[in-house]
Amino acid sequence: MRRNLTLGSGIIASMNLFGDLPSQLRPFVRDGRISAMPAKRTARLLLLDRVAQAFEPGRRYPELAVNEVLKALYSDHAALRRYLVDEDLLSRTPDGTYWRSGGTVPTGD
Repeated sequence: MRRNLTLGSGIIASMNLFGDLPSQLRPFVRDGRISAMPAKRTARLLLLDRVAQAFEPGRRYPELAVNEVLKALYSDHAALRRYLVDEDLLSRTPDGTYWRSGGTVPTGD
């Protein structure tokens, strides 16, 4: 899973979070973007886990940087952000600072 994000400068160089998708997620991703959010929670959690991998564990992100990443992945970035927070994949402070708080970490095999 390739990740090459340049946040802070406002540029997302490339993101391949949705490469090698399991068959149950393929209907929800088109051209590297989420086309629809799965209604079933198990499929939605698998998809959200992929999205969470765009964020580096241990790093803090301002809300604008989170929005930039999520806008590149789904048309309703605010709903996607809420899903990530509600499922404890991202956490946030009252001032709008986010960090990755869950999900799997790719091992680079």
